[in-house]
Amino acid sequence: MGHATVETVAVADSLLPDSTITVTPKDSTPQRSVTDGRLRPDTLSVPSLTTDTTATDSTRKRKPGLDAPVEYQSQDSLVYDAESGLAFLYGDAKVNYIDMELDAAKITMALDSNMVHAEGARDTSGTLQGQPVYKQGADLYDSEKMSFNFKTKKGFITNVATTQGNGFLQSQRSKRTDDGTLYLEHAKYTTCDAEHPHFYLALSRAKVKPGKEAFFGPAHLVVADVPLPLAIPYGFFPFNKKYSSGFIMPTYGDETSRGFYLRDGGYYFALNDYMDFKALGEIYTKGSWGLSAETNYRKRYRYNGNFFISFLRTVEGEKNMPDYAVSKSLKVQWTHSKDPRSNPNTTFSARVNFASENYERSNLESMYNPISYTQSTRASSVSFSHTFQKIGMTISGSGNLSQNMHDSTLAVTLPDLSISVNRFYPFRRKRMAGKERWYEKISMSYTGQISNSITTKEDQLFKSNLIKDWRNGMQHRVPVDATFQLFKYINISPNFEFRDIMYTNRVKRSWDEHTQKEVSDTTYGFYNLYDWRLGISANTTLYGFYKPWKKLFGDKIEAIRHVLKPNISFSYAPDFTAERFGYTDSYVRTDENGEVTTVNYSPYSGALYGYPSGTKQGMVSMSLSNNLEMKVKSDRDSTGTKKISLIDELSGTLSYNLAAKTHPWSNLSTRLRLKLSKSYTFSMAAVFATYAYAFDNNGRVVTSDRTEWSYGRFGRFQGMSQNLSYTFNNQTLTKLFSRKKRKDNSDNSNTNSDNIEADTEDANIDPSLKASQRGGTKTQKAKVDDDGYLAFSIPWSLTLSYGITMAEDRSKDINVRRMRYPYSFNQTLNFSGFIRIAEGWNITFSSGYDFDFHRLSMTTASVSRDLHCFEMSCSVVLRPYTSFNFSFRARASELADALKWDKRSSYSSNIEWY
Repeated sequence: MGHATVETVAVADSLLPDSTITVTPKDSTPQRSVTDGRLRPDTLSVPSLTTDTTATDSTRKRKPGLDAPVEYQSQDSLVYDAESGLAFLYGDAKVNYIDMELDAAKITMALDSNMVHAEGARDTSGTLQGQPVYKQGADLYDSEKMSFNFKTKKGFITNVATTQGNGFLQSQRSKRTDDGTLYLEHAKYTTCDAEHPHFYLALSRAKVKPGKEAFFGPAHLVVADVPLPLAIPYGFFPFNKKYSSGFIMPTYGDETSRGFYLRDGGYYFALNDYMDFKALGEIYTKGSWGLSAETNYRKRYRYNGNFFISFLRTVEGEKNMPDYAVSKSLKVQWTHSKDPRSNPNTTFSARVNFASENYERSNLESMYNPISYTQSTRASSVSFSHTFQKIGMTISGSGNLSQNMHDSTLAVTLPDLSISVNRFYPFRRKRMAGKERWYEKISMSYTGQISNSITTKEDQLFKSNLIKDWRNGMQHRVPVDATFQLFKYINISPNFEFRDIMYTNRVKRSWDEHTQKEVSDTTYGFYNLYDWRLGISANTTLYGFYKPWKKLFGDKIEAIRHVLKPNISFSYAPDFTAERFGYTDSYVRTDENGEVTTVNYSPYSGALYGYPSGTKQGMVSMSLSNNLEMKVKSDRDSTGTKKISLIDELSGTLSYNLAAKTHPWSNLSTRLRLKLSKSYTFSMAAVFATYAYAFDNNGRVVTSDRTEWSYGRFGRFQGMSQNLSYTFNNQTLTKLFSRKKRKDNSDNSNTNSDNIEADTEDANIDPSLKASQRGGTKTQKAKVDDDGYLAFSIPWSLTLSYGITMAEDRSKDINVRRMRYPYSFNQTLNFSGFIRIAEGWNITFSSGYDFDFHRLSMTTASVSRDLHCFEMSCSVVLRPYTSFNFSFRARASELADALKWDKRSSYSSNIEWY
């Protein structure tokens, strides 16, 4: 470290004691080193500097030296008393020794005893400035006064403040030992980071091992400087920065049907840097108990996941009583994801969410979580795939499970294996020379699949027979197609597809005249089925431009563009239900009255992939798509233009089957899409029936062979389904009613767009529940206006979601004159939102209206309060059942389980909690 030049060096005058040297730096005090308790001579000192002969007295006993030099500096001045061996540093003084650093306004160094005393200094207003700050490694201590011995590393500190973990320690008097341990007297511990903490634990005495742990004696709680009658004889706080194993304290309470309980108590195992394990248990006084285990694992750039399993044994009622029941339930959750950077060609993922039918109703936590309690279906999937890039082939496999929580139905597919080959051109030359030949445009691909599945009840899954009860099969698909251009503007695309299906069994049926029942006989073997179809399509794109008459429409509209996309296709397939293919069969049924009928069926009707059931087809399909846009002059730029979408899409599709003997025309399918704004697009699909209703000989309404067109009517409207949602908030009203600049409106529009996307999803679920799963929401600080006053602002949001389905109601009488059924409407209305009445206050709500039962649907509300170092929340479920959950606890994890108060509604069999 460089030395600054010395401006003046003078022997002490009458204001200083004898044998004292005052050193005043020009820019800053020169840095000096102290070894063996002696002041090293400064190589830049003035030659006239007098050396004290007592510094080299040979009769003085030499003390053991330090491990390294002590470096010090100050901004104001340095005063050295050669007689006493004291050095006084004034003004932003700093002393460094190895990894220890001490800063203060005034530092006194005893060079012979290695002692350092630091304290602050008061300014002209009497405010204490430059209080001592001691730093060693990652430990930092703020104090009022500090005495420290560099050799023994022991010290005494007055009014010290330090940070340990997520907490803060303050002490009136403290002693530091050579290993860094602190012994505190009259200390405070808090997790509140405010300068004057809102709460703290008043500790009479404590022993602190920095970065490890703290033990303390009698302590009591102080909130807002008011001592509370909540005291404990001793306690312990861990500060270990590395996660470690330890016990998890249970929670206690009572539950109406199961009695008093201890829940969520167990042990946490810190296995290694990549995996942990948590085992928890719960027990009730009336015999119910449960066990759960959870593990998290992660390897950077490779994979990560979580596995959870829980078992509950629920006892309800009293023994030897009619209502006594014992039920067992299981829940398994597994999430796994692979980092694509480890191997881009291989993927493996798992999303398992399995629970037995009665688990959520037996789990106490689910009673306060509407998402879990009202969930009707669950889906699980485990998948794997690997791609061979050189040959363009992908092999994949998966296992899937779907649950219906209402009737315990399971749909299991295990395994589901597939192999696919990307599109390739078998006739294309490896080295292209000249123009591309027509046959080089022919492409093909391949997809093969083998599956094994079953649909059964939850309690019958493991009792099923793999051969008799499970459905399995193999399927192959080979599509071949090509695209050619006709007259440069028309695209011609011929296509051919072949499908092959393989089964290991089939079911033959017959009629038993004695029992008057159908008899099924399953035969096992190898059965192969196939079908094929071919076709050709032609499409093009037409553009039309129209310039409006300026005298009528003005000069703002420059042009209107109409895009027309016609498409026509033809496809052919033989009649695979013919007897020569063998995919269908029949038997003669004679009932008890002697009436004889022939029943047609297929031995493969219940198979995994079905069977080729299509009749002969010669289908001609026609579709027409329209797009209408307008180009207008921009209001922001006099030389620029912008496009406005009038009709984003208006399309219709109709087909005619040349091979059909009756009803060759299909229904007319239409679609309309309008871009109403940048953030909202309106879309609607509708179907119009081609053939009219008529009465048969028995007076029943049937679909006749005459079309609606033959009666001079348009196709019969079959109905539609539409969902509309929108979010109103502060920016919405500003955009609609204020007269701000267009630029500001554009910013508000973008903000509103984000809110729509975030709030319309699951609009009937309490947003606070989703926010808590993401770790809570960030609070916004209050803003002030131009005059310095608090700006009036109450952030709020209201999301409305409306859905309507319109369909023919064939349960009612038909209108004979119009031959139309009346329409029925199914409607849904959901709304949710929040309001922040003040900083730290947040109120959320969600509900809906059931138009069928004329009552509110799932209704929830919650109130949360951010109290800086505490948090308070209360959530209420009002319908279809009622519950409440109130929580008040410290935000820091160290005190979250100790300083808390939870109150929940009690559970009973009738789920009436108020």
